[in-house]
Amino acid sequence: MRAAWRAADVRAAEDGLIASLPTDTLMRRAAAGLARRCALLLAGRGGVYGARVLLLVGAGNNGGDALYAGATLAGRGAAVSALALAPDRIHGRGLAALRTAGGRLITALPDRVDLVVDGIVGIGATGGLRPDAADVVAKLDSLRSSTGDRPTVVAVDVPSGVAVDTGDVPGAAVRADVTVTFGCLKPALVVGPAAVRAGEVDLVDIGLGDRLRATPALLVPEWDDIVGWWPALGPESEKYTRGVVGVATGSATYPGAAVLSVGGALAGPTGLVRYAGGAAAEVLHQHPSVIATGRVADAGRVQAWVCGSGLGSGEAAAAELRSVLAAPVPAVLDADALTMLVDGSHAGRLRGRDAPTVVTPHDREFARLCGADAGSDRVGAALRLAAWMNAVVLLKGDRTVVATPDGRAYANPTGSPALATGGTGDVLAGLLGSLLAAGVAPERAAVAAAFLHGLAGREAARHGPVTAPDVVDALRPVVARLTAR
Repeated sequence: MRAAWRAADVRAAEDGLIASLPTDTLMRRAAAGLARRCALLLAGRGGVYGARVLLLVGAGNNGGDALYAGATLAGRGAAVSALALAPDRIHGRGLAALRTAGGRLITALPDRVDLVVDGIVGIGATGGLRPDAADVVAKLDSLRSSTGDRPTVVAVDVPSGVAVDTGDVPGAAVRADVTVTFGCLKPALVVGPAAVRAGEVDLVDIGLGDRLRATPALLVPEWDDIVGWWPALGPESEKYTRGVVGVATGSATYPGAAVLSVGGALAGPTGLVRYAGGAAAEVLHQHPSVIATGRVADAGRVQAWVCGSGLGSGEAAAAELRSVLAAPVPAVLDADALTMLVDGSHAGRLRGRDAPTVVTPHDREFARLCGADAGSDRVGAALRLAAWMNAVVLLKGDRTVVATPDGRAYANPTGSPALATGGTGDVLAGLLGSLLAAGVAPERAAVAAAFLHGLAGREAARHGPVTAPDVVDALRPVVARLTAR
Protein backbone atom coordinates (compact mmCIF):
# COMPACT_ATOMS: atom_id res chain seq x y z
CA MET A 1 0.00 0.00 0.00
CA ARG A 2 1.39 3.37 -1.00
CA ALA A 3 0.43 6.64 0.69
CA ALA A 4 0.01 10.24 -0.38
CA TRP A 5 0.59 13.16 1.99
CA ARG A 6 -0.76 16.70 2.04
CA ALA A 7 1.51 19.59 1.09
CA ALA A 8 1.80 21.01 4.62
CA ASP A 9 2.88 17.64 6.01
CA VAL A 10 5.46 17.16 3.26
CA ARG A 11 6.88 20.63 3.76
CA ALA A 12 7.14 20.10 7.52
CA ALA A 13 9.08 16.88 6.93
CA GLU A 14 11.33 18.56 4.35
CA ASP A 15 12.02 21.53 6.63
CA GLY A 16 13.12 19.20 9.40
CA LEU A 17 15.45 17.34 7.08
CA ILE A 18 16.84 20.50 5.46
CA ALA A 19 17.79 21.87 8.88
CA SER A 20 20.01 18.84 9.46
CA LEU A 21 21.85 19.01 6.11
CA PRO A 22 24.31 21.35 4.37
CA THR A 23 22.83 24.04 2.09
CA ASP A 24 20.99 22.72 -0.99
CA THR A 25 21.75 19.07 -0.17
CA LEU A 26 18.09 18.07 -0.35
CA MET A 27 17.61 20.04 -3.56
CA ARG A 28 20.61 18.39 -5.15
CA ARG A 29 19.27 14.95 -4.18
CA ALA A 30 15.99 15.77 -5.87
CA ALA A 31 17.76 17.22 -8.89
CA ALA A 32 19.91 14.10 -9.28
CA GLY A 33 16.79 11.91 -9.50
CA LEU A 34 15.17 14.38 -11.89
CA ALA A 35 18.23 14.53 -14.15
CA ARG A 36 18.47 10.74 -14.21
CA ARG A 37 14.88 10.35 -15.42
CA CYS A 38 15.31 13.12 -17.99
CA ALA A 39 18.42 11.41 -19.32
CA LEU A 40 16.56 8.10 -19.66
CA LEU A 41 13.78 9.84 -21.57
CA LEU A 42 16.26 11.56 -23.86
CA ALA A 43 18.01 8.25 -24.49
CA GLY A 44 14.80 7.11 -26.14
CA ARG A 45 14.88 10.17 -28.40
CA GLY A 46 18.45 9.80 -29.65
CA GLY A 47 20.53 10.54 -26.55
CA VAL A 48 21.40 13.33 -24.13
CA TYR A 49 24.27 14.77 -26.15
CA GLY A 50 22.96 17.52 -28.41
CA ALA A 51 19.39 17.27 -27.12
CA ARG A 52 17.51 20.53 -26.70
CA VAL A 53 16.20 20.91 -23.14
CA LEU A 54 13.96 23.74 -21.93
CA LEU A 55 13.64 24.50 -18.21
CA LEU A 56 10.55 26.45 -17.12
CA VAL A 57 11.79 28.01 -13.90
CA GLY A 58 9.64 29.63 -11.24
CA ALA A 59 10.58 31.28 -7.97
CA GLY A 60 10.27 28.27 -5.65
CA ASN A 61 12.34 25.23 -4.84
CA ASN A 62 11.01 23.41 -7.89
CA GLY A 63 12.77 26.01 -10.02
CA GLY A 64 16.01 25.26 -8.15
CA ASP A 65 15.50 21.52 -8.70
CA ALA A 66 15.08 22.17 -12.42
CA LEU A 67 18.19 24.36 -12.62
CA TYR A 68 20.44 21.85 -10.86
CA ALA A 69 19.06 19.02 -13.01
CA GLY A 70 19.62 21.16 -16.08
CA ALA A 71 23.23 21.69 -15.03
CA THR A 72 23.73 17.92 -14.90
CA LEU A 73 22.22 17.48 -18.36
CA ALA A 74 24.29 20.35 -19.77
CA GLY A 75 27.39 18.67 -18.36
CA ARG A 76 26.52 15.64 -20.48
CA GLY A 77 26.30 17.69 -23.65
CA ALA A 78 22.67 18.75 -23.79
CA ALA A 79 21.81 22.26 -25.00
CA VAL A 80 19.94 23.52 -21.94
CA SER A 81 17.97 26.78 -21.85
CA ALA A 82 16.10 28.18 -18.85
CA LEU A 83 13.08 30.46 -19.19
CA ALA A 84 12.70 32.34 -15.90
CA LEU A 85 9.11 33.26 -15.06
CA ALA A 86 10.23 35.27 -12.02
CA PRO A 87 13.73 36.50 -12.98
CA ASP A 88 14.17 38.57 -9.84
CA ARG A 89 13.45 35.57 -7.60
CA ILE A 90 15.25 32.79 -9.47
CA HIS A 91 17.31 30.35 -7.40
CA GLY A 92 20.74 31.96 -7.60
CA ARG A 93 22.98 28.97 -6.82
CA GLY A 94 21.04 26.76 -9.20
CA LEU A 95 21.35 29.34 -11.98
CA ALA A 96 25.09 29.66 -11.33
CA ALA A 97 25.46 25.87 -11.59
CA LEU A 98 23.57 25.85 -14.87
CA ARG A 99 25.67 28.62 -16.37
CA THR A 100 28.90 26.99 -15.23
CA ALA A 101 27.85 23.79 -17.02
CA GLY A 102 27.13 25.70 -20.24
CA GLY A 103 23.41 26.35 -19.91
CA ARG A 104 21.87 29.72 -20.67
CA LEU A 105 19.00 31.96 -19.60
CA ILE A 106 16.47 32.92 -22.30
CA THR A 107 13.53 35.33 -22.40
CA ALA A 108 11.15 33.64 -24.88
CA LEU A 109 10.10 30.12 -25.79
CA PRO A 110 12.30 28.54 -28.48
CA ASP A 111 10.79 26.91 -31.55
CA ARG A 112 12.48 23.52 -31.18
CA VAL A 113 12.68 21.56 -27.92
CA ASP A 114 13.18 17.84 -27.25
CA LEU A 115 12.36 17.87 -23.53
CA VAL A 116 10.59 20.40 -21.30
CA VAL A 117 11.15 20.44 -17.53
CA ASP A 118 8.25 22.06 -15.66
CA GLY A 119 9.66 23.77 -12.57
CA ILE A 120 7.18 26.67 -12.52
CA VAL A 121 5.55 26.10 -9.14
CA GLY A 122 5.66 23.38 -6.50
CA ILE A 123 3.54 21.98 -3.70
CA GLY A 124 3.39 25.30 -1.87
CA ALA A 125 1.48 27.04 -4.66
CA THR A 126 -2.24 27.79 -4.32
CA GLY A 127 -4.95 29.32 -6.48
CA GLY A 128 -3.82 28.38 -9.97
CA LEU A 129 -1.13 29.82 -12.22
CA ARG A 130 -0.43 33.51 -12.70
CA PRO A 131 -1.31 34.88 -16.16
CA ASP A 132 2.27 34.90 -17.48
CA ALA A 133 2.80 31.27 -16.44
CA ALA A 134 -0.59 30.25 -17.82
CA ASP A 135 0.36 31.86 -21.13
CA VAL A 136 3.59 29.86 -21.30
CA VAL A 137 1.75 26.63 -20.47
CA ALA A 138 -0.81 27.32 -23.20
CA LYS A 139 1.99 27.60 -25.75
CA LEU A 140 3.67 24.29 -24.86
CA ASP A 141 1.51 22.36 -27.31
CA SER A 142 2.90 24.49 -30.15
CA LEU A 143 6.49 23.40 -29.47
CA ARG A 144 8.12 20.79 -31.67
CA SER A 145 11.23 18.66 -31.17
CA SER A 146 14.20 18.42 -33.49
CA THR A 147 12.40 15.56 -35.25
CA GLY A 148 9.16 17.49 -35.62
CA ASP A 149 7.09 15.71 -32.98
CA ARG A 150 5.86 16.94 -29.60
CA PRO A 151 8.56 17.32 -26.92
CA THR A 152 8.46 15.17 -23.80
CA VAL A 153 7.21 17.12 -20.77
CA VAL A 154 8.55 16.29 -17.30
CA ALA A 155 6.94 17.88 -14.24
CA VAL A 156 8.99 18.54 -11.10
CA ASP A 157 7.19 17.10 -8.03
CA VAL A 158 3.68 17.96 -9.36
CA PRO A 159 2.43 19.44 -12.64
CA SER A 160 2.28 23.20 -12.24
CA GLY A 161 -1.23 24.58 -11.85
CA VAL A 162 -2.88 21.65 -10.05
CA ALA A 163 -4.34 21.80 -6.55
CA VAL A 164 -1.91 19.58 -4.67
CA ASP A 165 -4.13 18.47 -1.78
CA THR A 166 -7.36 17.82 -3.72
CA GLY A 167 -6.35 16.86 -7.26
CA ASP A 168 -8.45 19.67 -8.71
CA VAL A 169 -7.35 21.68 -11.77
CA PRO A 170 -8.64 25.21 -11.15
CA GLY A 171 -7.28 26.71 -14.37
CA ALA A 172 -4.40 26.32 -16.77
CA ALA A 173 -2.05 23.49 -15.80
CA VAL A 174 0.83 21.55 -17.28
CA ARG A 175 0.02 18.20 -18.87
CA ALA A 176 3.10 16.07 -18.20
CA ASP A 177 4.24 12.82 -19.74
CA VAL A 178 6.21 12.04 -16.58
CA THR A 179 6.16 13.57 -13.12
CA VAL A 180 9.25 13.07 -10.98
CA THR A 181 8.08 13.50 -7.39
CA PHE A 182 10.24 13.59 -4.29
CA GLY A 183 9.99 11.82 -0.95
CA CYS A 184 6.38 10.66 -1.20
CA LEU A 185 3.26 10.80 -3.33
CA LYS A 186 0.95 13.81 -3.18
CA PRO A 187 -2.85 13.62 -3.58
CA ALA A 188 -2.81 15.43 -6.94
CA LEU A 189 -0.75 12.59 -8.40
CA VAL A 190 -3.32 9.92 -7.60
CA VAL A 191 -6.80 11.48 -7.52
CA GLY A 192 -8.97 13.93 -9.46
CA PRO A 193 -8.35 15.48 -12.89
CA ALA A 194 -4.83 16.45 -11.81
CA ALA A 195 -3.77 12.78 -11.73
CA VAL A 196 -4.36 12.48 -15.47
CA ARG A 197 -2.06 15.45 -16.05
CA ALA A 198 0.74 13.84 -14.04
CA GLY A 199 1.36 11.10 -16.59
CA GLU A 200 3.69 8.39 -15.34
CA VAL A 201 4.81 9.09 -11.78
CA ASP A 202 8.42 8.42 -10.77
CA LEU A 203 8.98 8.57 -6.99
CA VAL A 204 12.52 9.58 -5.94
CA ASP A 205 13.67 8.83 -2.39
CA ILE A 206 15.29 11.94 -0.89
CA GLY A 207 15.46 10.69 2.69
CA LEU A 208 12.17 11.88 4.21
CA GLY A 209 11.59 8.43 5.67
CA ASP A 210 9.99 8.48 9.11
CA ARG A 211 9.89 12.30 9.15
CA LEU A 212 6.46 11.97 7.52
CA ARG A 213 4.70 11.55 10.85
CA ALA A 214 1.25 12.88 9.93
CA THR A 215 -1.63 10.68 8.83
CA PRO A 216 -1.58 10.23 5.04
CA ALA A 217 -4.28 12.02 3.08
CA LEU A 218 -4.81 8.97 0.88
CA LEU A 219 -3.83 5.35 0.54
CA VAL A 220 -3.22 3.80 -2.86
CA PRO A 221 -3.60 0.02 -3.19
CA GLU A 222 -1.23 -2.19 -5.13
CA TRP A 223 -1.59 -5.66 -6.61
CA ASP A 224 0.03 -7.35 -3.61
CA ASP A 225 -2.56 -5.80 -1.30
CA ILE A 226 -5.42 -7.30 -3.32
CA VAL A 227 -3.67 -10.67 -3.39
CA GLY A 228 -3.27 -10.58 0.39
CA TRP A 229 -6.95 -9.77 0.96
CA TRP A 230 -8.36 -12.33 -1.46
CA PRO A 231 -9.95 -15.33 0.31
CA ALA A 232 -7.87 -18.48 -0.14
CA LEU A 233 -9.39 -21.83 -1.06
CA GLY A 234 -8.41 -25.00 0.78
CA PRO A 235 -9.27 -28.69 0.64
CA GLU A 236 -12.12 -28.12 3.10
CA SER A 237 -13.75 -25.36 1.03
CA GLU A 238 -17.28 -25.83 -0.29
CA LYS A 239 -19.90 -23.52 -1.72
CA TYR A 240 -21.41 -22.46 1.59
CA THR A 241 -18.15 -21.90 3.46
CA ARG A 242 -16.98 -19.69 0.59
CA GLY A 243 -19.98 -17.42 1.21
CA VAL A 244 -23.37 -16.91 -0.39
CA VAL A 245 -24.24 -13.54 -1.93
CA GLY A 246 -27.80 -12.35 -2.53
CA VAL A 247 -28.46 -10.14 -5.54
CA ALA A 248 -31.64 -8.02 -5.54
CA THR A 249 -31.30 -6.19 -8.83
CA GLY A 250 -33.04 -5.89 -12.17
CA SER A 251 -36.70 -6.09 -13.09
CA ALA A 252 -38.91 -7.02 -16.00
CA THR A 253 -38.09 -3.60 -17.44
CA TYR A 254 -34.33 -3.83 -16.85
CA PRO A 255 -33.33 -7.51 -16.88
CA GLY A 256 -29.84 -6.70 -18.13
CA ALA A 257 -28.94 -5.08 -14.81
CA ALA A 258 -29.70 -8.34 -13.06
CA VAL A 259 -27.69 -10.41 -15.55
CA LEU A 260 -24.68 -8.09 -15.27
CA SER A 261 -24.67 -7.77 -11.47
CA VAL A 262 -24.98 -11.55 -11.11
CA GLY A 263 -22.12 -11.90 -13.61
CA GLY A 264 -19.97 -9.63 -11.46
CA ALA A 265 -20.87 -11.64 -8.35
CA LEU A 266 -19.99 -14.94 -10.03
CA ALA A 267 -16.58 -13.56 -10.95
CA GLY A 268 -15.85 -12.98 -7.25
CA PRO A 269 -14.78 -15.40 -4.53
CA THR A 270 -18.16 -16.62 -3.22
CA GLY A 271 -19.41 -20.14 -3.78
CA LEU A 272 -23.10 -19.45 -4.51
CA VAL A 273 -25.29 -16.64 -5.81
CA ARG A 274 -28.96 -16.29 -4.86
CA TYR A 275 -30.95 -13.97 -7.12
CA ALA A 276 -34.16 -12.26 -5.94
CA GLY A 277 -36.14 -10.18 -8.42
CA GLY A 278 -38.23 -9.85 -11.53
CA ALA A 279 -35.59 -10.96 -14.04
CA ALA A 280 -35.20 -14.55 -12.83
CA ALA A 281 -35.78 -16.10 -16.25
CA GLU A 282 -33.07 -14.01 -17.92
CA VAL A 283 -30.63 -14.59 -15.06
CA LEU A 284 -31.11 -18.37 -15.14
CA HIS A 285 -30.75 -18.40 -18.92
CA GLN A 286 -27.38 -16.65 -18.67
CA HIS A 287 -26.23 -18.13 -15.34
CA PRO A 288 -27.77 -21.56 -14.66
CA SER A 289 -25.78 -22.07 -11.43
CA VAL A 290 -27.76 -19.31 -9.70
CA ILE A 291 -30.67 -20.03 -7.33
CA ALA A 292 -33.46 -17.61 -8.27
CA THR A 293 -36.56 -16.40 -6.42
CA GLY A 294 -38.92 -13.49 -6.84
CA ARG A 295 -38.39 -11.65 -3.53
CA VAL A 296 -35.63 -10.95 -1.02
CA ALA A 297 -37.81 -12.47 1.71
CA ASP A 298 -37.87 -15.81 -0.15
CA ALA A 299 -34.18 -15.98 -1.07
CA GLY A 300 -32.86 -17.89 1.91
CA ARG A 301 -29.72 -17.34 3.88
CA VAL A 302 -26.95 -15.13 2.46
CA GLN A 303 -23.82 -13.50 3.88
CA ALA A 304 -24.25 -10.21 1.96
CA TRP A 305 -26.75 -8.43 -0.29
CA VAL A 306 -26.36 -6.40 -3.48
CA CYS A 307 -29.35 -4.16 -4.12
CA GLY A 308 -30.41 -1.53 -6.59
CA SER A 309 -29.24 -1.86 -10.19
CA GLY A 310 -32.31 -1.79 -12.45
CA LEU A 311 -34.64 -2.38 -9.51
CA GLY A 312 -36.86 0.64 -10.17
CA SER A 313 -38.18 3.00 -7.52
CA GLY A 314 -41.83 2.01 -7.05
CA GLU A 315 -43.38 0.51 -3.93
CA ALA A 316 -42.30 -3.04 -4.81
CA ALA A 317 -38.70 -1.89 -5.20
CA ALA A 318 -38.92 0.09 -1.95
CA ALA A 319 -40.15 -3.03 -0.14
CA GLU A 320 -37.14 -4.99 -1.43
CA LEU A 321 -34.78 -2.25 -0.27
CA ARG A 322 -36.40 -2.30 3.18
CA SER A 323 -35.88 -6.08 3.36
CA VAL A 324 -32.22 -5.72 2.44
CA LEU A 325 -31.66 -2.94 4.99
CA ALA A 326 -33.34 -5.06 7.66
CA ALA A 327 -31.08 -8.04 6.99
CA PRO A 328 -28.25 -8.45 9.56
CA VAL A 329 -25.57 -8.86 6.85
CA PRO A 330 -23.40 -6.45 4.83
CA ALA A 331 -25.12 -4.73 1.92
CA VAL A 332 -24.06 -3.00 -1.28
CA LEU A 333 -26.47 -0.26 -2.37
CA ASP A 334 -26.21 0.90 -5.98
CA ALA A 335 -28.18 2.82 -8.61
CA ASP A 336 -31.95 2.74 -7.84
CA ALA A 337 -31.28 1.89 -4.21
CA LEU A 338 -29.37 5.17 -3.92
CA THR A 339 -32.21 7.05 -5.57
CA MET A 340 -34.61 5.64 -2.98
CA LEU A 341 -32.24 6.61 -0.17
CA VAL A 342 -33.04 10.24 -0.88
CA ASP A 343 -36.32 9.39 0.87
CA GLY A 344 -35.63 10.18 4.52
CA SER A 345 -37.23 6.99 5.81
CA HIS A 346 -34.77 4.77 3.93
CA ALA A 347 -31.83 6.98 4.95
CA GLY A 348 -32.82 6.59 8.59
CA ARG A 349 -32.85 2.81 8.26
CA LEU A 350 -29.41 2.93 6.66
CA ARG A 351 -27.79 5.01 9.41
CA GLY A 352 -29.35 2.75 12.04
CA ARG A 353 -28.01 -0.51 10.59
CA ASP A 354 -25.71 -2.64 12.70
CA ALA A 355 -24.35 -4.49 9.68
CA PRO A 356 -21.86 -2.77 7.34
CA THR A 357 -23.08 -0.95 4.24
CA VAL A 358 -21.25 0.13 1.09
CA VAL A 359 -22.80 2.71 -1.25
CA THR A 360 -21.53 3.13 -4.80
CA PRO A 361 -22.63 6.47 -6.28
CA HIS A 362 -21.38 8.08 -9.44
CA ASP A 363 -21.21 11.87 -9.43
CA ARG A 364 -24.87 12.51 -10.30
CA GLU A 365 -26.07 10.04 -7.67
CA PHE A 366 -23.72 11.65 -5.16
CA ALA A 367 -25.30 15.04 -5.91
CA ARG A 368 -28.80 13.65 -5.34
CA LEU A 369 -27.76 12.12 -2.02
CA CYS A 370 -25.99 15.24 -0.77
CA GLY A 371 -27.92 18.03 -2.44
CA ALA A 372 -24.72 19.25 -4.11
CA ASP A 373 -21.99 17.77 -6.28
CA ALA A 374 -18.67 16.59 -4.93
CA GLY A 375 -16.95 19.80 -6.01
CA SER A 376 -13.21 20.30 -6.26
CA ASP A 377 -12.36 18.00 -3.33
CA ARG A 378 -13.76 14.58 -4.17
CA VAL A 379 -11.92 12.89 -1.31
CA GLY A 380 -13.24 15.33 1.28
CA ALA A 381 -16.75 15.05 -0.14
CA ALA A 382 -16.67 11.25 -0.04
CA LEU A 383 -15.41 11.29 3.56
CA ARG A 384 -18.22 13.61 4.63
CA LEU A 385 -20.84 11.39 3.00
CA ALA A 386 -19.33 8.28 4.59
CA ALA A 387 -19.49 9.85 8.05
CA TRP A 388 -23.08 11.08 7.54
CA MET A 389 -24.34 7.74 6.19
CA ASN A 390 -22.24 5.58 8.51
CA ALA A 391 -21.29 3.64 5.39
CA VAL A 392 -18.28 3.00 3.21
CA VAL A 393 -18.58 5.22 0.13
CA LEU A 394 -17.23 4.12 -3.24
CA LEU A 395 -17.40 7.31 -5.32
CA LYS A 396 -17.04 6.12 -8.89
CA GLY A 397 -14.95 7.95 -11.48
CA ASP A 398 -11.74 7.73 -13.47
CA ARG A 399 -9.90 7.76 -10.13
CA THR A 400 -12.50 6.12 -7.90
CA VAL A 401 -12.37 7.17 -4.23
CA VAL A 402 -13.22 4.83 -1.35
CA ALA A 403 -13.97 6.59 1.96
CA THR A 404 -14.76 5.12 5.37
CA PRO A 405 -16.91 6.52 8.20
CA ASP A 406 -13.87 6.77 10.49
CA GLY A 407 -11.86 8.92 8.10
CA ARG A 408 -9.70 6.72 5.86
CA ALA A 409 -9.62 7.31 2.12
CA TYR A 410 -8.23 5.34 -0.82
CA ALA A 411 -7.62 6.32 -4.44
CA ASN A 412 -7.95 3.57 -7.02
CA PRO A 413 -5.03 3.61 -9.50
CA THR A 414 -6.49 1.27 -12.16
CA GLY A 415 -9.43 3.30 -13.50
CA SER A 416 -10.10 3.53 -17.21
CA PRO A 417 -12.33 5.85 -19.28
CA ALA A 418 -13.36 2.68 -21.12
CA LEU A 419 -15.58 1.86 -18.13
CA ALA A 420 -17.74 4.93 -18.79
CA THR A 421 -20.44 2.87 -20.47
CA GLY A 422 -23.79 1.46 -19.40
CA GLY A 423 -23.87 -1.51 -17.07
CA THR A 424 -20.28 -1.57 -15.87
CA GLY A 425 -21.38 -0.23 -12.48
CA ASP A 426 -23.76 -3.19 -12.17
CA VAL A 427 -20.79 -5.52 -12.64
CA LEU A 428 -18.80 -3.64 -9.99
CA ALA A 429 -21.66 -3.89 -7.46
CA GLY A 430 -21.96 -7.64 -7.97
CA LEU A 431 -18.22 -8.19 -7.55
CA LEU A 432 -18.22 -6.07 -4.40
CA GLY A 433 -21.11 -8.05 -2.91
CA SER A 434 -19.27 -11.29 -3.61
CA LEU A 435 -16.22 -10.04 -1.71
CA LEU A 436 -18.36 -9.01 1.26
CA ALA A 437 -20.12 -12.38 1.33
CA ALA A 438 -16.73 -14.10 1.31
CA GLY A 439 -15.82 -12.29 4.52
CA VAL A 440 -13.62 -9.49 3.21
CA ALA A 441 -13.88 -6.36 5.40
CA PRO A 442 -16.06 -3.65 3.79
CA GLU A 443 -13.36 -1.07 3.05
CA ARG A 444 -11.01 -3.73 1.69
CA ALA A 445 -13.82 -5.23 -0.36
CA ALA A 446 -14.62 -1.83 -1.86
CA VAL A 447 -10.96 -1.09 -2.63
CA ALA A 448 -10.37 -4.54 -4.12
CA ALA A 449 -13.54 -4.44 -6.24
CA ALA A 450 -12.63 -1.03 -7.70
CA PHE A 451 -9.05 -2.17 -8.36
CA LEU A 452 -10.05 -5.39 -10.16
CA HIS A 453 -12.92 -3.72 -12.02
CA GLY A 454 -10.44 -1.15 -13.35
CA LEU A 455 -8.01 -3.85 -14.49
CA ALA A 456 -10.86 -5.67 -16.24
CA GLY A 457 -11.86 -2.45 -17.99
CA ARG A 458 -8.31 -1.93 -19.22
CA GLU A 459 -8.08 -5.52 -20.40
CA ALA A 460 -11.40 -5.30 -22.24
CA ALA A 461 -10.34 -2.02 -23.88
CA ARG A 462 -7.36 -3.77 -25.49
CA HIS A 463 -9.77 -5.53 -27.81
CA GLY A 464 -11.89 -2.55 -28.90
CA PRO A 465 -14.90 -0.59 -27.60
CA VAL A 466 -15.99 -1.90 -24.19
CA THR A 467 -19.42 -3.15 -23.17
CA ALA A 468 -20.43 -4.33 -19.72
CA PRO A 469 -20.45 -8.03 -20.75
CA ASP A 470 -16.86 -7.54 -21.94
CA VAL A 471 -15.94 -6.42 -18.42
CA VAL A 472 -17.53 -9.56 -16.92
CA ASP A 473 -15.51 -11.69 -19.34
CA ALA A 474 -12.31 -9.79 -18.58
CA LEU A 475 -12.79 -10.16 -14.83
CA ARG A 476 -12.33 -13.92 -15.00
CA PRO A 477 -8.67 -13.94 -16.14
CA VAL A 478 -7.90 -11.04 -13.79
CA VAL A 479 -9.26 -13.01 -10.82
CA ALA A 480 -7.51 -16.14 -12.06
CA ARG A 481 -4.21 -14.31 -11.61
CA LEU A 482 -5.15 -13.70 -7.99
CA THR A 483 -6.00 -17.29 -7.23
CA ALA A 484 -2.97 -18.76 -8.99
CA ARG A 485 -0.64 -17.91 -6.12
